[in-house]
Amino acid sequence: MLSKEDNERICRVGPNTPMGNVFRRFWLPVCTSAQLPEADCDPLRVRLVGENLVAFRDSTGAVGLVQENCPHRGASLALGRVEDNGIRCLYHGWKFGRDGTLQDAPNCSMRAIKSTVRARAYPVREEGGLVWAYLGPKEKQPPFTRYAFMDAPEPNRTVIRINVNANYLQLVEGGFDSSHVGILHSNIARPGWMNATFTPNPDKDNPAVLAVEDNDPELELSETDFGFYYAAFRTDRRSGDAQLNVRVVPFIMPSTRIIPAPTTLYTVFETPADDEHTSTFIVIHGKAPVDRAKNIALLGLDDPKVYSERDCMYRATWDDRFGQDRQRLQESWSGLNGIEQEDAAMSLSMGPIIDRSQEHLVPADRAVVALRKMLLRSAKNVEQGGDPVAMPGDVTDVGAPDTFIASSARTTWQELSPGHWKNAESANA
Repeated sequence: MLSKEDNERICRVGPNTPMGNVFRRFWLPVCTSAQLPEADCDPLRVRLVGENLVAFRDSTGAVGLVQENCPHRGASLALGRVEDNGIRCLYHGWKFGRDGTLQDAPNCSMRAIKSTVRARAYPVREEGGLVWAYLGPKEKQPPFTRYAFMDAPEPNRTVIRINVNANYLQLVEGGFDSSHVGILHSNIARPGWMNATFTPNPDKDNPAVLAVEDNDPELELSETDFGFYYAAFRTDRRSGDAQLNVRVVPFIMPSTRIIPAPTTLYTVFETPADDEHTSTFIVIHGKAPVDRAKNIALLGLDDPKVYSERDCMYRATWDDRFGQDRQRLQESWSGLNGIEQEDAAMSLSMGPIIDRSQEHLVPADRAVVALRKMLLRSAKNVEQGGDPVAMPGDVTDVGAPDTFIASSARTTWQELSPGHWKNAESANA
């Protein structure tokens, strides 16, 4: 469990908070490229680690990210005109470029105004179907982080954004809790659970498919230069304990994971909007074209009552039990439809920020414990003027193998993953 003090430190992400300062040291996904579809299109309101911002695509097609409130009198630039390589406030016509430069101030003839007033603006990159920004100190700006999906042909990649009304850590922890996969996602992970029989799911696009039935996996963890890898070992009873299934998931600082599916990889970013709201960005890519509609259905996001691609909002609440149909519990473990519906319902059911001082952890929670420790260590380091524990650079070779090995070869699981190891340091907790 975490103390109430540590729970506050790790969950609060606003300006000048310890964890907020950690997130600001990384390149963070801001929105999808599709949300800014063309030059001079409508601007997009963005809330990122407690700041209200506006993203816009100027006349050249490049993206800018500036403070939402106009520096003149505070009207929202999200209502503004995007034109002539800038964004113009409706109130008095002040226009700002992508770098925050004041380009025009129709109600002020003082020449000095353009050199003395700027809108707060942040460095922006656009890669892999996402818009990224760095919000930290200029002198600490790290190299841009590269992921494998950025090199995938566009048909072989799709990007989905889901805005969830819960703290980022509740969502991240769900991704590093391997034991929940075969329980919460029973209908997908282990068909036949109703009859106490295990039938492997043949769907090769599904990230919740389990190769064997073992809901109490043993976990091992090792630190890397980007965060850590954890391996979940499940015994294949059908082989007389001669084989193990090993599912390796990387944690990439500050809040990213890569989930294996037989034919694709799901790279998932949990970007805090503020303390109680999170934008989940899921990038699915593989060696063949990705069926976007199928993946949205797998996640349960094809139900307009719970999700809309128009604004990316996840709408399920306690008012309708997060969409749960309790009449279906005889054939559906959860009464919910799809992986994201099940995961989001669990996080939302905890409330916006759960009190972790009341929990009771077990060995299956070792990756969750390691995640918390790494984040808290990073917060302490940054408070003392140092760097986060791990800073990812080029992680295009970081994958997430899910395969069988001989039980006798268990200690060689690191060989399944590429380098990045930290001198055999262990994150075991």
